[in-house]
Amino acid sequence: MSDGQNAQQDPTTQHPRPDFPDQDQSHPGWTGPMDPPPDHGEESYQGSGRLEGRKTVITGGDSGIGRAVALAFAREGADVLFTHLDEEAEDARETARLVDDAGRKAVAVPCDIREEANCRALVDRAVEEFGRIDILVNNAAYQMSQPDGIEAISTEQFDRVLRTNLYGMFWLTKFALPHIPEGGSVINSTSVQAYKPSPHLLDYAMTKGAIVTFTQGLAQMVADRGIRVNAVAPGPVWTPLIPATMPDTAEFGKQSPMGRPAQPAELAPAYVYLASQQASFITAEILNATGGTPLP
Repeated sequence: MSDGQNAQQDPTTQHPRPDFPDQDQSHPGWTGPMDPPPDHGEESYQGSGRLEGRKTVITGGDSGIGRAVALAFAREGADVLFTHLDEEAEDARETARLVDDAGRKAVAVPCDIREEANCRALVDRAVEEFGRIDILVNNAAYQMSQPDGIEAISTEQFDRVLRTNLYGMFWLTKFALPHIPEGGSVINSTSVQAYKPSPHLLDYAMTKGAIVTFTQGLAQMVADRGIRVNAVAPGPVWTPLIPATMPDTAEFGKQSPMGRPAQPAELAPAYVYLASQQASFITAEILNATGGTPLP
């Protein structure tokens, strides 16, 4: 981090606090229209070579947490292949630029991970580009708020949530593991919703609980192969997914004990740490980054 970021600061006022301007976007959402603009660490994150030469894959890397992780990984010395949806191509170009500007290889791949064949092809592409996969970050997710109860959750929505959040993670991990060497790692994005589910995000919260179980079980399964598996559980984070899927953004994050949502830049260091050799004895761990909400 820069000197400004290293300086002691009050975390409750370090980044914008709600109330935010009312804003609404169609799914999947884009970074440009967001007010305030998200901070991915563009001006603050400085690497120290902790991931030098690593070959990494990040799903949902076009914006939000995924972009912040891609930027941090690149500034730590890693090459980055990341996925995005076709509609997110503009945001994806900006992520690729940030990786390129860090002097690392950026590969942006349009990919809908709801399909098994797409997941297999994505891993094949990563191996073609890099020869191996040192770090897999399963970050892509779908949610859609349904405040009118379980009756309002259509089978179409339920299927999309499960296939994006669980099936894609499962397939990508399954196909990537043969290409992850000793010392490599898998990092999954779960959520505070896994432990404290909001009723209007019932199906999304259910998948995030499953990601916790998958992380802990897989970690034990592959420990003897020298591969670590961990997850990060964010609280509210200011990303394009919020104005694209939530009915009221004005007070988003106010429920956090910090009184505000996290910025993506505040989550990226957790992924860097779990991916680095400094976390060599840490596996099956859920790193909570909730802004003060206590979790088990």
